[in-house]
Amino acid sequence: MQRQYYLNEIQALFKIHPIVALLGPRQCGKTTLAKIFIDAQPNIHYFDLEDPEDLAKFEEPKLTLQTLQGTIVIDEIQRAPELFPLLRVLVDKYQHQQRYLILGSASRELIQQSSESLAGRIAYLEITPFSLQEDTNINKLWLRGGFPRSYLAEDDLSSFKWRNHYVTTFLERDIPALGITISPQKLRRFWMMLANCHGNIFNASEIGRSLQVSSTTIRHYLDILTGVFMCRELKPWFENIKKRQVKSPKIYFRDSGMLHNMLNIQDRNSLLSNPKLGASWEGFALEEIIRFHKARSVDCYFWATHTQAELDLIILVGNQKTGFEFKYTAQPKLTKSMLTAMELLKLDSLTLIYPGTGEFPLHESSIRAIGLESYTSDKN
Repeated sequence: MQRQYYLNEIQALFKIHPIVALLGPRQCGKTTLAKIFIDAQPNIHYFDLEDPEDLAKFEEPKLTLQTLQGTIVIDEIQRAPELFPLLRVLVDKYQHQQRYLILGSASRELIQQSSESLAGRIAYLEITPFSLQEDTNINKLWLRGGFPRSYLAEDDLSSFKWRNHYVTTFLERDIPALGITISPQKLRRFWMMLANCHGNIFNASEIGRSLQVSSTTIRHYLDILTGVFMCRELKPWFENIKKRQVKSPKIYFRDSGMLHNMLNIQDRNSLLSNPKLGASWEGFALEEIIRFHKARSVDCYFWATHTQAELDLIILVGNQKTGFEFKYTAQPKLTKSMLTAMELLKLDSLTLIYPGTGEFPLHESSIRAIGLESYTSDKN
């Protein structure tokens, strides 16, 4: 897959910034995308910091980089965050001769030095696993998730085994490589517990009691999994109303395949018979809608009151407040909760996303139902 949107974005960002950072989970396609981008570029220099030979060249990074011209790609930059102050010096000194494409498997918050050292010089582009806009096999994408090697595996069992290996490598090698010292067994247990919290309100104290650690430690574990793009922490939206509103975040796995791996769901039949079916669909559809709107995490919320009124997703798009509900049903219906949300939150529109293909109004006040596939192809 060429992933043309990302290629166009990289080109556009380089017109403004000398450094472009592609951030996303490991094995989501960043390296492949970078190689496609540089394939037609002159004067390319590629370094992979997981390659011992390339890593040795960075024992004296200034000597290695200062004589180069053109596009310089540094893969797995989180392994050498001390490079960021040097990159600031180099792009300021050689601004017409060098530009850097850096790839990282952690968020900018986990790679803190970049935001401090490269302010005004760097643009960030989050790369996600495959989405419905890139391949329309919705059932396969939902079951396997969008990681290329999982999605493109020969069969469902091979896909499941690949994700098993991915999780083990992630816990035993990738997390320690970020300088995080946590027992892989403890983090795996926490991750598996999150699978049962998927789509629910996050209760750090309750999980902490189960794992016999403090709620502060549980918060730290969650920050790690959100920082490496495995989980989404959806913040609550507050409105100036008399009703008591939920103040804790909701938790979702960002990739449905990883969720299914933690729940031991290996094929479509086991998915359709699993008690977490509805929650799985909600998380899958929610992530697709966020990607479709190219919405930043800070612009995405949910809303709920203690009297059961709720809304799964609110996206702030410009001056508009757009609401979404996600239901795994063949017959979507208007609910009292939707009408309450529409009235109290003063939404510009509210859309119920379901697995079908049709589209029809549910209420005269801008509430409609539409199939996920139809929605994500609607505005291409």
